[in-house]
Amino acid sequence: MEQAIIDAGKYIGAGLACIGMAGAGIGVGSLFGNYLTGALRNPSAAQGQFSNLIFGFAVTEALGIFSLLIALLLIFVV
Repeated sequence: MEQAIIDAGKYIGAGLACIGMAGAGIGVGSLFGNYLTGALRNPSAAQGQFSNLIFGFAVTEALGIFSLLIALLLIFVV
């Protein structure tokens, strides 16, 4: 009985950790949407902002990957 409660806690914690992956998806969509909006308004400045776009994408995806790592650690290690 006690092991079932521990397992349930691990799965609940892993599910809560996966909320960060949803946030990363929303963040990436927002980044690219705003970049496209700005690029359509001012096409000459789009190339200058591309490096900022890639950096923001990398940081946002890293946070999503970290939340996935925490979820996997909770399931398989703890």
